This record gives sequence, C-alpha cells and structure tokens, in this order.
Amino acid sequence: MKKRIAIFASGSGSNAQKIMEHFKRSSEAEVVLILTNNPQAYVLQRADNFEVPSHIFTRHEFYQTDDVIKLLKNLQVDLIVLAGFLWLVPVPLLKAFPNRIINLHPALLPKYGGAGMYGDHVHKAILANKEEESGITIHFVNAEFDEGEIIHQSKFRIDPDDTLEMIKFKGQQLEHQHFPRVVENLLKKMKS
Repeated sequence: MKKRIAIFASGSGSNAQKIMEHFKRSSEAEVVLILTNNPQAYVLQRADNFEVPSHIFTRHEFYQTDDVIKLLKNLQVDLIVLAGFLWLVPVPLLKAFPNRIINLHPALLPKYGGAGMYGDHVHKAILANKEEESGITIHFVNAEFDEGEIIHQSKFRIDPDDTLEMIKFKGQQLEHQHFPRVVENLLKKMKS
C-alpha cells in the first residue's frame, strides 16, 4: 500500500508543489491532503492543480478540537509535512503522530530558529549579522519551535553582495532539491 502524506502550509506552497510533483507518479507514496489555516493561501490553488483535496481550518478547530487529528487518522496519514506552516503544532497532534511530523526551516538550526523566525525574518537576520553561509534544516517537530531532532541540513555560501532576494533564491533552490527526497527517504524507513 502507498504511504500517505499530508502537507500543512500557510502561504504560497512552492515546497508543497515540489512534493506533490515528486510523488505524482510514485508507486511508493502519495500526497492525500493539503491543510491550511489561511483561506487565501495560494497552496490551495496548487492543490487544486494536482487534484489533491484540501482542508481549511480555524485556530479554534486546530487548538480546541480534535477535528484535524480525526481527519488525518481517517485518511490513514503516515507522514505530516510542514511546508511553510506558521503555527506551533499542538501536543495532541504530536502525540497522535509521534516522530511522523517534519518541518523545513530556512536556516541552519539551531541558529535563527524559534518563535517569529520564519521566511524573510530569518533571511534579514542572517544578512544583518553578515553571515558567510546559510542553508536549510529539515527536522522532526516537537512542542517547541524549531527544536526537534535534525534530519537533514544543506548549506550555501553568502557572497558579500548578496541581497535578500539572492539569499531567498539560494535557500529555495536547496529546499526544492532536498525536501521531496528527504520525505521519500523517511517514508522508506517507516514501518507500515
């Protein structure tokens, strides 16, 4: 039986798209659901383009009910992927899917992690500190922002004249290259 992936995203969803593309013709795994807390998120259009069902949820539904957990359980989801999802995952969801929730962070953790460190906030901090390298971190999710066990890191050089857009571009290239492959490798290691 194919392994089943659910992706949480809050925005554009370019990584969600790369993962959907990667598994579109796979005999091993498939993306069965895209979930978002943002009714305007472009990831909903991307899900539609791939004919993947989507679900929009509210803060109340996510934190005060077990509706999202029931939905994921009913779909027999094997792995939950956070791809630009900005809310802290509640403990009941972590307990329902132990070591089965992963996140991508646009920096080399433990540097530039924690609450409020996402997207441009991360890249601006890296620029302000004149770092010579940055990268991406894919990690398991726990009850704290960006503190779960690291699964994969990739680095890129920051040149002295790199702009915010250049740093974002370099990071996104690594994300799109590595995230689908890391998801695939994790699924291969999972017991049914």
